[in-house]
Amino acid sequence: MYKRILIKLSGEALAGNKSNGIIDPEALLNISKVIKEIAQTGTEVCVVIGAGNICRGSLVEKSGIERVTGDKMGMLGTIINSFALANSLQNLQQNAVVLSAVPMETFTPTFSEELADKYLKEKTVVVFGGGTGKPFFTTDTCATLRAIQVGCDAILIAKNGVDGIYSDDPRYNKDAYMFKEITCSEIIARDLKVMDLTAVEMLKDQNIDVRVFNMQNPDNFLKVVRKEDVGTTIKRG
Repeated sequence: MYKRILIKLSGEALAGNKSNGIIDPEALLNISKVIKEIAQTGTEVCVVIGAGNICRGSLVEKSGIERVTGDKMGMLGTIINSFALANSLQNLQQNAVVLSAVPMETFTPTFSEELADKYLKEKTVVVFGGGTGKPFFTTDTCATLRAIQVGCDAILIAKNGVDGIYSDDPRYNKDAYMFKEITCSEIIARDLKVMDLTAVEMLKDQNIDVRVFNMQNPDNFLKVVRKEDVGTTIKRG
């Protein structure tokens, strides 16, 4: 099994069917149960979650809000989602903490590699909020950066309704095929839209597996942690 993993979730994963507002209680609980189950295996777990359920970049842009301000709004959105996830885990009797890239000591500790490593070794789930703390960087880049900083073996990219990485959009191209394994360089050369390309570039020389899989089957999380053949694996190189 992987010893230490980072789970990358979209903000939309918390929204569920969106009939209950920005955070759907059932969706939040289901995700929390899966994360707790992984943590109970002994694998150390950290999480980066987006803010698409609260503040989508495309909508902010249409509102006439300039990019830096919009990115700050997105960072705050990830903080909100991080607190929701950590509290849900705590309610399930799973130790969890939010570490923020943006200093807000009244609410939660500021991220440092040493503090994150300490919590992870104590089997506390660490939720990284606030992105990188800087504008112009996506949560994909944040997830990659944090995984490198704390020495993760794998990044789990949980997708809604997508089984892995395809050669083309299977909704429109019936000849599209799914890769079982692909390198970072191949993703860049093919311009595949699975992750921000800055994040892919960062991973080219790292011994970190990136596992892309369908989160609609909750069993897939544990299968991936056990290194079973699920979804697509992105390798270095």
